[in-house]
Amino acid sequence: MLKWEYALLVRRRQAASTDIGWEIVFIWYGPDGSMVDVTPYGDTALAHLNRAGDQGWELVSMSEDPSLPGNNELHRYHLKRPKAPTPQPRQRMRPGGRTVRRTVSG
Repeated sequence: MLKWEYALLVRRRQAASTDIGWEIVFIWYGPDGSMVDVTPYGDTALAHLNRAGDQGWELVSMSEDPSLPGNNELHRYHLKRPKAPTPQPRQRMRPGGRTVRRTVSG
């Protein structure tokens, strides 16, 4: 059966910590629970989505949070990709399943 893993790309427009006004920040939430600031990898959502697509991720849905006050923006891009199959454990040999022959040379 095909299994999926999921990730989330969050785009946030927020007031900058410096005097430049606004900044756009992109955060990647991986299937392993990691949270990575991926802002340096691109300045648009399309750049980040194309990068994720190159890694096998498919966009499932997009949502925007309208409840943020002021001029903040928050966009969530939900992604999925097929999970790599886990290798099946090898079966062990049953006792007596293998016979060793010895030859005597004389």
